Amino acid sequence: MADDKSKRDFRDRDRVSAGDDYEIEYFAQQNGVSADQVRQLIKRNGNDRTTLTEAAKALREGK
Repeated sequence: MADDKSKRDFRDRDRVSAGDDYEIEYFAQQNGVSADQVRQLIKRNGNDRTTLTEAAKALREGK
């Protein structure tokens, strides 16, 4: 059965999908880290976008 396009939900916008390379690449580019670093951050911190952004910032700053 096809998805009902009239029922739109944005629950997953606050998550980074570890299985989608384009999402990882986009997040990496936005946050100034490599795609491999993003994968490691997801393994350590989960896929919450806010948490990952903070972790990427700390990584860039060398903390």
